[in-house]
Amino acid sequence: MASTVTPRPARRPEARRPGYGQLLRTPGAWTFLLPGFAARQPFGMLTLSLVLLVQHTTGSYGAAGAVAAVTGTSMALAAPLAGRLTDRYGQRAVLVPSVLAHAAAAALLLVLALSHAPLWALFAVAVPTGATVPQIGPMVRARWSVALRDSPLASTAAAFESVTDEFTFVIGPLLATALCTAVTPAAGLVAEATLTLVGGLLFAASRRTQPPVDRAAGSRGRRASALRVPGVRVLVVAFLGVGCVFGGMQVSLAAFTEAIDRPGLNGVLYGIFAAGNMLSGLACGAIAWRVAPRHRLLTGYAALALAASALWAADSVLLLAALGLVVGVCVAPVIVTGFTLVGDMVLGARTEAFTWLSGAVALGQAAAATVAGQFEDRLWDGAGFLVPMIGVLLALVTLLAARSRLHPSPDLSPRPSPVGTGSVRPVA
Repeated sequence: MASTVTPRPARRPEARRPGYGQLLRTPGAWTFLLPGFAARQPFGMLTLSLVLLVQHTTGSYGAAGAVAAVTGTSMALAAPLAGRLTDRYGQRAVLVPSVLAHAAAAALLLVLALSHAPLWALFAVAVPTGATVPQIGPMVRARWSVALRDSPLASTAAAFESVTDEFTFVIGPLLATALCTAVTPAAGLVAEATLTLVGGLLFAASRRTQPPVDRAAGSRGRRASALRVPGVRVLVVAFLGVGCVFGGMQVSLAAFTEAIDRPGLNGVLYGIFAAGNMLSGLACGAIAWRVAPRHRLLTGYAALALAASALWAADSVLLLAALGLVVGVCVAPVIVTGFTLVGDMVLGARTEAFTWLSGAVALGQAAAATVAGQFEDRLWDGAGFLVPMIGVLLALVTLLAARSRLHPSPDLSPRPSPVGTGSVRPVA
């Protein structure tokens, strides 16, 4: 008897996320990507440039870390306000005066440091230097939302921006270290101010891709803050811990290489940390994840805490390089996933929401630089590496205790704003 064979249904091709190459061919993208990348560098360069400059002029890592901390604190506190003003008045109206003021403040801070001005004078000028750092990352995300709207490339753009943020946090310190050690201790701050000024003005000049301003929302009254969402507050704590890694690593690596009389290795060691961070960030942005972002964040943060906890025990260049690589690999998934979650939690005022996370990194970085500098001055060589461990462990405890809040909460989110006033939702 003849048997009947039922044909198998044809297998559907798996959906693939549009690639980075296709994204970068979006019309008008390069008009804001290139200047935007240059103007983002203060987040990566400013803290370390100040640490190396002030340490050179004062001889104290404690004083250097304190000046950097004042700058970072000002940047962190001013960032959400800048985000809210941008949502209300538009990017150009906020960006042009911001970059001009930042360049002037950085120039004055440089002159004061080189002239050996008292520490209180450095603190006074560090406040406007940090407060005027432009919030370019959230602005770029908002421009992608206008350029792509409902395109499937929107998720690719969000991943690309998360990776770009990673590059900023690791390339900036590398550039600052190279300039301060190979040219002059003042070169890092000069380059940072120049990139901010030129990149910021070119970015502002690209009007065609600037998001429209929601004038009606501004006239209706005060918009609800993104910080009202409980999950956003938890993520702010998590990003404070990430900032502790950056700040603690920057100061401690500089102190370690100076203690062994090989300051040139500082750039090499930080470069290894940067390489792990960038490669991991690229992978996270390209993978179409099946695991929920909340679980990815908790797992990634636990791995980061474990890796950071071993830094203080490193007693050789090779061991420190290996541990730095592992820490770098663990940092990127946390940042990428954090931006994913905040996009899920906040329906409106996304420019402000992203500035809260960026500001938290800056604040954690500044605080860690201060404490690590004090540890290096007052305790043993390498004591500064305790700072990343402590910061990440405290943040991990908070994440575990408040993990139930890391879910989308539409009822608690601010009112949705029209496309263009916020940012696209990052997905890892």
